[in-house]
Amino acid sequence: MPKRDDKDGIDRRGFLKCMQWAGTGMVWRIAAGVPFSAPLTADANAAGDFCFVQISDSHIGFNKAANPDVTATLQAAIDKINRLDPQPDFLLHTGDLTHLARAGEFDTLDQALRSLRQGQIFYVPGEHDFTGDDGKLYLERFGKGTRGSGWQSFDHRGVHFIGLNNVVQLEGWGNIGDVQFEWMRRDLAPLSSSTPVVVFAHIPLWTVYPDWGWGTRDSERMLALMKRFGSVTVLNGHIHQVLQKVEGNVTFHTAMSTAFPQPAPGAAPAPGPMKVEADRLRQVLGTAEVNFRRGDHPLAIVDAPLDDAAAFQRRCGGCHSLDDARMGPPLRGVYGRHAAADPKFAYSEALKKADIRWDEATLNRWLQDPEAVVPGNAMPFRLDSESDRRAIIDYLKAH
Repeated sequence: MPKRDDKDGIDRRGFLKCMQWAGTGMVWRIAAGVPFSAPLTADANAAGDFCFVQISDSHIGFNKAANPDVTATLQAAIDKINRLDPQPDFLLHTGDLTHLARAGEFDTLDQALRSLRQGQIFYVPGEHDFTGDDGKLYLERFGKGTRGSGWQSFDHRGVHFIGLNNVVQLEGWGNIGDVQFEWMRRDLAPLSSSTPVVVFAHIPLWTVYPDWGWGTRDSERMLALMKRFGSVTVLNGHIHQVLQKVEGNVTFHTAMSTAFPQPAPGAAPAPGPMKVEADRLRQVLGTAEVNFRRGDHPLAIVDAPLDDAAAFQRRCGGCHSLDDARMGPPLRGVYGRHAAADPKFAYSEALKKADIRWDEATLNRWLQDPEAVVPGNAMPFRLDSESDRRAIIDYLKAH
């Protein structure tokens, strides 16, 4: 891979400070055109003009040791998305739908995505989708209505979306190219500078790690086109891990894969699928909610693993189980019930008198600060980690 000095690059130490294992589906909410974030299982009534979901790097057809069943982990992410209420307006898939761009792989992906409650999906290709046939099959199956080699734009509730293909002229890096830039210049020309813009492409549109080619060679030309807009959000995949950067008016975000993790830069001789213990895999693949908020705020990604049971056991297992009373009551079926509903358990008088129902919003507040929700209750535990709170709520919803 080529090396280059770039002011946008970061060293391994800097990367590790701002990268964390996290999820792959991103829920984006938009309020007044500025992005803000919360976990995928966040309160359905969270303020926002609309939301959408980003998924990435499903790599259908991959079957090596890092994840022998990528279809199952994609389905787990789909199941999480289907539990969102209200449902997102649409989904973005930021590339590497398949591993080898074979017809059967595209068929499997299509069948899995049909189980989504929200069926509107916009795609951009990854380099794996162009393997062998220069993207012919991808464009026939998932590129309908796009231009050139798969780029597109659309408007939704006052926000302008641009999907780019930066995987055709790789040469070790992502590349957008003159033809696509000319199209993008014409596409942006009529827009007011107050229009929020979201750009989505597979390879990061900033230099994440030059040694591994994790960046787009001509990304500075894209930034020049975006300079006049007040709010620009750039969504990418490819590196299979969450990384974020804010530069002026532009917020960059890379998403996790639904298939397998990759090593942090410098932690291995080269990038590629990374095997973790089988019982840990769904803890390093997962989902996260990212929203748009009024005003100037950096993105705050809150991630929730696919394996919600791990968070429940780690945080709640000392006092609770699903079916047996311990220090706390059994919790199977608690979601949606009124508080203190199990006649066999000795609840505090305060909780028995509380007229509350365990919905998402109430559970989130309760886990964060039980005393604030029900003064005088017997729950001594407070959970500051929002990602763990959301994973636990998702687990209770499913059981």
